[in-house]
Amino acid sequence: MNAMPEKSALQPASDKTLAPPPAPEPPRRNRRRIALLLVPLLLGLAAVANWWIVEGRFVESTDNAYVQGDIASLAARIDGTVMAIDVADNAAVHAGDPLIRLDPRDWQARLDQARAAAAEAEASEQTARLQAAQARTAIAQAMSTIAAAEAEVTRARNEADRSGALVGGGWASRQSNDAAIAAREKAEANLAAARASRAGAEAALAVAEAQRATAAAHRQGAAAAVTLAENNLSYTVIRAPSDGVVGNRAAQIGQPVVPGQLLIAVTPPPSRLFVTANFKETQLRRMAPGQAVRLVPDIDSGAAVRGTVASIAPATGALFSLLPPENATGNFTKVVQRVPVRIAIDPRDAAAARWLRAGLSVTAEVDTRGPGAVRHGLFGAAAATLGLE
Repeated sequence: MNAMPEKSALQPASDKTLAPPPAPEPPRRNRRRIALLLVPLLLGLAAVANWWIVEGRFVESTDNAYVQGDIASLAARIDGTVMAIDVADNAAVHAGDPLIRLDPRDWQARLDQARAAAAEAEASEQTARLQAAQARTAIAQAMSTIAAAEAEVTRARNEADRSGALVGGGWASRQSNDAAIAAREKAEANLAAARASRAGAEAALAVAEAQRATAAAHRQGAAAAVTLAENNLSYTVIRAPSDGVVGNRAAQIGQPVVPGQLLIAVTPPPSRLFVTANFKETQLRRMAPGQAVRLVPDIDSGAAVRGTVASIAPATGALFSLLPPENATGNFTKVVQRVPVRIAIDPRDAAAARWLRAGLSVTAEVDTRGPGAVRHGLFGAAAATLGLE
């Protein structure tokens, strides 16, 4: 059998020829691209490192911070019925402005009754005072009567002595002697009566003085009752204790209220708001009052305001809680404690910050370099380092 003929080694190639592989790029061009990418990255890292060394490592930050203020919750001090509400919800008020009025008629009647009792007590005191003056006059009159009676006794005794001597010598009758003795006894009786009258007047003076003291005490009690009634009448008008904004109004017209019932609240104005930031105990080493603070609100990260560290709490927040922790137990787990730091808001920034409300969350950034420290930011720190400012 004849073998298959082999393909000729001189068989012509296919019409389609393969494209040559692309030539590799020169190494210099790759190195140039890498350099262009690394230079900005290195510059950025250098700027961040410079900022951290110059400023960042001194800034202590926490987002556990809240705007707070001394909110006054106003309650009724007397019982009554709400007659009028003189302020709209969320309205700005000034100190002393009337907010809610209760029906004053019952309290006005009690005030009139107290004033009448005070007038009666004052009249009683005046009567006792006049009785004391009358008793003093009676004492003075009794003293004059005693003086006259003593003079009459002296005269009558002398007359009786002379009459007795004359009767013994036979120069006077026994009848005239008896008359002289009777006159002496009468004068002595009149003297005793005058002295008794004086004692009675002195006793009457003591009684009048005691009555006057009692009347004065009653007058003071009546005056106190008048003051109490006036205070209760004034409590029918609930006024704003300070400047601020009203909120949380619970009172309704015609609603009966009792003492202690909350009716409305007054929140402080922005100038009296502050921030309480709860920093970790590891952040407090360099923190001190007077240091500058940057407050960034969650409501608008671009509306930061300035502040100052006002004070640092004397204990951790856990110790002021209702149930302080007891770490002397077998299942102890160490937890980083937080310490409240009070931050005062700059008054000018507070007046311009429309977002400022009590209860909002903020991020507090404390610059621990000192009160005069100025924060430049990332690019500002780089410029300051290069002397371009």
